[in-house]
Amino acid sequence: MKRAAHVNVRPLQATDLETFLSLVEELAEYENLPPPDARARTRLAQDALASPPRFRVLLGELNDSVVGYAVFFETYSTFLALPTLYLEDLFVLPEARRKGVGDALVRECALEAVRLGCGRMEWQVLAWNDLAIGFYEALGAAPLHADWTCYRLDGVALERLTQMTSKPAASG
Repeated sequence: MKRAAHVNVRPLQATDLETFLSLVEELAEYENLPPPDARARTRLAQDALASPPRFRVLLGELNDSVVGYAVFFETYSTFLALPTLYLEDLFVLPEARRKGVGDALVRECALEAVRLGCGRMEWQVLAWNDLAIGFYEALGAAPLHADWTCYRLDGVALERLTQMTSKPAASG
């Protein structure tokens, strides 16, 4: 991996919010997803700076310019009886890739996982993103389980579930 002279990783500060939100929009474009709307941008800013924050953000700088970010938070594993550091987003601008920024961001997340006493670090990767898959595998990461499928409830489906009345369990 070709490394740049000055890669730095640091926590998000209030003055970085517009840069962070811009990078989130860049990730959405890269993943062919709609970017956060104005209300979501406001929530992201509030949640990132809340006390305590709902998630944490690390910014990756290359030669004093922010070119990437990582968003993470803790979940919990009942089987390990330890927290898990969940990496929600990892993104580096295309022109800054292969210069050590992504590597530095992931390593800082790993250090934070160790500091927090986490038993593991997890994330998801889009199946078509060969560049990311190769990057993660080069770090020693492996796919979680081929026999597990990720599910999601959101939007209308989530709201509909909250409106359903519970039915008594069938007895035999």
